Amino acid sequence: MLLSSNSFGGFRLPKGKDMDAPKTSDVVLVAGNSHPELANLIANRLGVKTGGCAVYHKQNRETMVQIGDSIRGKDIYIIQTGTKNVNNNIMELLIMAYACKTSSAKSVVGVIPYLPYSKQCKMRKRGCIVTKLLAQMLCKSGLTHVITMDLHQKEIQGFFDCPVDNLRASPFLLQYIQECIPDYRNSVIVARNPGSAKKATSYAERLRLGIAVIHGEQKESESDEVDGRYSPPTLPRSRTMDAGVGVPIHIAKEKPPINVVGDVGGRIAIMVDDMIDDVQSFVAAAEVLKERGAYKIYVMATHGLLSSDAPRLIEDSPIDEVVVTNTVPHELQKMQCHKIKTVDISILLSEAIRRIHNKESMSYLFKNVTLED
Repeated sequence: MLLSSNSFGGFRLPKGKDMDAPKTSDVVLVAGNSHPELANLIANRLGVKTGGCAVYHKQNRETMVQIGDSIRGKDIYIIQTGTKNVNNNIMELLIMAYACKTSSAKSVVGVIPYLPYSKQCKMRKRGCIVTKLLAQMLCKSGLTHVITMDLHQKEIQGFFDCPVDNLRASPFLLQYIQECIPDYRNSVIVARNPGSAKKATSYAERLRLGIAVIHGEQKESESDEVDGRYSPPTLPRSRTMDAGVGVPIHIAKEKPPINVVGDVGGRIAIMVDDMIDDVQSFVAAAEVLKERGAYKIYVMATHGLLSSDAPRLIEDSPIDEVVVTNTVPHELQKMQCHKIKTVDISILLSEAIRRIHNKESMSYLFKNVTLED
């Protein structure tokens, strides 16, 4: 089910501003191979055609980009998102951006609905912050502006040396709740873990609903979230130092039994998150909510990666519906699981492109947006 919407969760685009065609003819949409359906939706809403750019792979798996038409002095918008073929998606984007830069394009704007590697934005033991590396690569390749949606952490914007517009999909998901969930007034917004309580609170306040938090759910090991200073310092060789003195060792955390803070008995439970990839934690949370008396369970997320055997796990779980946007293609997963529904957000991306191209303010697209969204 593909739901199109021309409203932003209660407010609509101003009259005379709804998807007007670009005022100038120097806008060019270039699409990679990651999500051609979304690129066509955006192009149709803007009333333009995608540029003549061929992106293909040679027999040795090298990525080749050929731009057929002249783009000298034009504004280029490259539409490329992150999918399961993430590394090819990134190389295609980098090469397309550099090809546009070296072809004397006026500006190169990357429209990246789902930014790959966005979960690797923290230092982990002897690893690195991969998101910052990717941001620097994108800027060096020639991107002068980035349009993305619901970054995993909003601080990722600081990794880029160019402007970043982090759009929000929450108005579309809120509208889905209001229009497509019967008796949504009898719902409770559920945070899958304490870390997502702020996002759940934001949804609950907009819908005038209650909130519940699942505490004790399995999440990432705390040992994976250290900041790199994992090895203890060597003790100085000194005769004046007592044998028992040293750097104290952190006491290991023990997860409490899974518990639901809040009443979900006889209610519709709606879990909200920014992405749904590995669904095992969502399934475990749904089982707990079912035990506590929730009679319907929904999962709302912006990015539906749905990796591995996610469709089968969702189909066999107590979850009634998984609602995601089309920032990431998931048509194959929808064929394997009838519970997966899609909300179309192409109108938001196309309006952002139109406003940037016409040098209009972007503030209207962030109306009533809070830091928790």
